[in-house]
Amino acid sequence: MEDSSMGGALVPTVKGCEHLPGSATETASEKPDKDIMCPICMQIIKDAFLTACGHSFCYICILTHLRIKSDCPCCAHSLTTDLIFPNFLLDKLLKNALASRMAKTASPFEQLRRGLHQGCEMSIKELDGLLSLLEEKKRKMEQQESEMSMEIMLGFLHCLKNQKFEELNEIKADLQYIKEDITAVERRRLELCSWEQESSIKLKMLAPGDQQQHSNGIVCSTQHVQARMSCNDLQNKRSDVKAQGISKALQLNNDYGSSSDMQCVTTPGVASLARKRRVHSQFNHLEECYLQKRRNWYRQEERGANTMNIEGYNPGLEDFQSVLTSFTQYSRMRVIAELRHGDLFHSANIVSSIEFDRDDELFATAGVSRCIKVFEFSSVVNEPADIHCPVVEISTRSKLSCLSWNKYTKSHIASSDYEGIVSVWDVTTRQSVMEYEEHEKRAWSVDFSSIDPSMLVSGSDDCKVKIWCSKQEESVLNIDMKANICSVKYNPGSSFFVAVGSADHHIHYYDLRNISQPLHVFSGHRKAVSYVKFLSNNELASASTDSTLRLWDVKENLPLCTYRGHMNEKNFVGLSVNNEYIACGSETNEVFVYHKAISKPMVWHGSSDLGENDDDRGSFFISAVCWKRDSPMLLTANSRGTIKVLLLAA
Repeated sequence: MEDSSMGGALVPTVKGCEHLPGSATETASEKPDKDIMCPICMQIIKDAFLTACGHSFCYICILTHLRIKSDCPCCAHSLTTDLIFPNFLLDKLLKNALASRMAKTASPFEQLRRGLHQGCEMSIKELDGLLSLLEEKKRKMEQQESEMSMEIMLGFLHCLKNQKFEELNEIKADLQYIKEDITAVERRRLELCSWEQESSIKLKMLAPGDQQQHSNGIVCSTQHVQARMSCNDLQNKRSDVKAQGISKALQLNNDYGSSSDMQCVTTPGVASLARKRRVHSQFNHLEECYLQKRRNWYRQEERGANTMNIEGYNPGLEDFQSVLTSFTQYSRMRVIAELRHGDLFHSANIVSSIEFDRDDELFATAGVSRCIKVFEFSSVVNEPADIHCPVVEISTRSKLSCLSWNKYTKSHIASSDYEGIVSVWDVTTRQSVMEYEEHEKRAWSVDFSSIDPSMLVSGSDDCKVKIWCSKQEESVLNIDMKANICSVKYNPGSSFFVAVGSADHHIHYYDLRNISQPLHVFSGHRKAVSYVKFLSNNELASASTDSTLRLWDVKENLPLCTYRGHMNEKNFVGLSVNNEYIACGSETNEVFVYHKAISKPMVWHGSSDLGENDDDRGSFFISAVCWKRDSPMLLTANSRGTIKVLLLAA
């Protein structure tokens, strides 16, 4: 993408007047007499010279004038440098007038200084009195300065004390939340252990010949649960010993062969330790997330809302548990399939868009190769072929920038291209169903409505957003904006709301029932907004060439989170959302996945191709990404044309 950021204008500054030594200071109440002003520079005459015709000028001014013209500036009589003479009387009068004016405007200290400098006579007694006055004045000024300094210091300390008291109260409240949540979690943990023990006893009762064991188990079930909880506490205190034990167990497993019993012991422990390490590596961000959710729900409690669920969990804790589980569930991405660029693309390689169809069975790719290619996802993942051929291939007239599958009609897919044409294709017939040619410049984005399958929206470099109906040949609505349109997206829960990412660094959120002005304008990005995607009906993610992603609440008109970690300064690198996860590409040829509640990357994967030279590797970048809906699988494509299927893994 071309860099659409505009250079910032310089902040205007007011230049102060420069006072040259010896120049007069003019005030509004006392302006100099026009008779003592030079007719050329309109300032008080300096180094006065008199002409033969009786006019006085500054020497520099009249000399400069006579180099150009040979006449008097006042009366136009013929004049040369031989006919100008120093005006000593006017110079003396001007100096006296200047001294008198400066004496009137000078401060008492300046007058005293001048008097002493000029040799003003003063007795020792008068000088002692003057020194006493100066000492007293100095003492008062120092006292006032000290009092002012103490007052400022006291104000600062009071402000700091109030701030620390607020922080202390906040910490006390946070500690109270934590204590309540520890109690709730321990109670829930005890209930789970009790339920597990009861289930185990019931299973034993179903087995024949174990009646005596059933009786004993039922009698001592409560004691067993308590013993189990004590054992769990002991295990927490022995985490280091446990880690060493797991390491030794793994070593024994390697030395003497694997067994089912050994795997049952080590696998959960290793997984638990890995997730704990991920918690500690992102502890500060998780802490911020926990406190934010807990405080939000506490404010709701103050407003009288019932925030406890059936199990006694506060919803804030429940939300955070969901975040913690999903955030620590994965630690890496691995490649499970790859479509090699050499088999698919030739001279033009960049894949601008990659999208799954309605049922996630097919995915389509498009880019500068002037071709839409449709692949069967299951065959790409399950068949270990060196070359995966597309099941459908549609040639287009121009380079393509974006694809969007129809959410209802499985065979229909929309495209936007570099000539500004928006097309709807039928992949079964490989023919275009509709073509819209109203855009005057390159169209960057197109999207089908999830609610009304006949409606679609597009945005272009002509600064226009257009709403189309697949049953009409002309646009049904047009929104004129002031900057290039980089991305458009329908709200998944309505056919009336559209988000627009613009080169003016803002996201404009429109209600199509009233397009005179946007419903909301989201500000925060510092450069062009390249993508907008909805996580839900109320949550909107945006990407920008300022190397950040942002999450917004379109209902409350609020910023929720800012994500940093990838690099994106000039290219379209892709953006895709899937429940709680946000994926994007990077100009370092890597894929980054963020959890929506945490500002730092959860996992990332380097997509450097085999066989690349180190010097060439930096010239490639991820150009498109797409999640498989409700799945940990992610499609990625880069500027070299390589397509990979990545899987989130523990």
